[in-house]
Amino acid sequence: MSYQNNHSGKKKVAILIENDVEDAEFIVPCHGLKQAGIDVVVLGARMNEKYKGKRGRVSVQADGTTTEAIASEFDAVIIPGGMAPDKMRRNPNTVRFVQEALQQGKLVAAVCHGPQLLIEGDLLREKRATGFVAIRRDMLNAGANYQDESLVVDGNLITSREPGDLAIFTTAILSRLGYGGKDVALPDETDINAEWWKIADAWGGSTKGEIAKGLNTALSGERYSLEALEKYYEKESDTQAKALFQELMAHKQRHIEILETYLNKLGEKPSIAANIANQYAKVKAALSGSDDIYQIRCALGDLQTGIGDIGNLSAMFTDPIATDIFKKIYGDLLKDEQRLLELYRARLSAGVQSPKPTTGAAVSM
Repeated sequence: MSYQNNHSGKKKVAILIENDVEDAEFIVPCHGLKQAGIDVVVLGARMNEKYKGKRGRVSVQADGTTTEAIASEFDAVIIPGGMAPDKMRRNPNTVRFVQEALQQGKLVAAVCHGPQLLIEGDLLREKRATGFVAIRRDMLNAGANYQDESLVVDGNLITSREPGDLAIFTTAILSRLGYGGKDVALPDETDINAEWWKIADAWGGSTKGEIAKGLNTALSGERYSLEALEKYYEKESDTQAKALFQELMAHKQRHIEILETYLNKLGEKPSIAANIANQYAKVKAALSGSDDIYQIRCALGDLQTGIGDIGNLSAMFTDPIATDIFKKIYGDLLKDEQRLLELYRARLSAGVQSPKPTTGAAVSM
């Protein structure tokens, strides 16, 4: 099957696909380019397979394979993320296709875990690039100059970090293919005041309702944790632990204010679950023991639950503002966890034994 450029002058872009792709990272660029009138060709490793996304939104059969595709016939190649790139990098034909595209000066754009494929092709050496934080060390080891930014462009290489960057990422691709600017009602890729979530939504990304649901999930967790910390504080007699609990409560209050402010900006309100989260915390705290080390351990468990929940939210939505809020909260929770852990270990090393949970008490770890 041939993918030679047609005679209409339309640009032709290959978007790579594999199972367990991050759905939005395939959908948003694909829809954005198609809406601009660009000819999008989906390339997989196998002809007779329907590829499915990790969140169940993508189910697509490839137009062809990287085995038969010829890089010179395309204007750009897009590499979405998720767990797909780890599969793509195992196919030597896919690696070769991307190598040839970049070497021929074609635009190559990778998002999230997409740079894993670039690493396999030894294409990041001395390149400014970004990617999902979990592969930062891998990219550095591959010789990249890693930059924690929503968009990094180095010559014909474009990279972004996560779903929250997708509208900016896609706009940058469109601009370099000649479809950018005011003529197509797209903001400049560097415009931090643009409502990028609306653009991503128009291309199949997160809706306002989905973003609000994520914000409310985080709000529920932070309100719960604040109430629980207040109860732990009341039962705690260790002066150092009480002081640390107070600092953590201040962090929670700041997180709650930020989440509520952005919900209000979106025209949304706290959910019922968010409004009753503190009541649930009161019930749980009332059932907990009163030993000092036990309060520290309960607080540590609550933080760890929050780290897991907020970490997931950070990579779920195509809204850069919500993503940034989640990432900042996540960073605070990690720091707070380490401070509590140090105190917990210090108390254990001083000979204080951690009691077994009392009947009916729930301890998160």
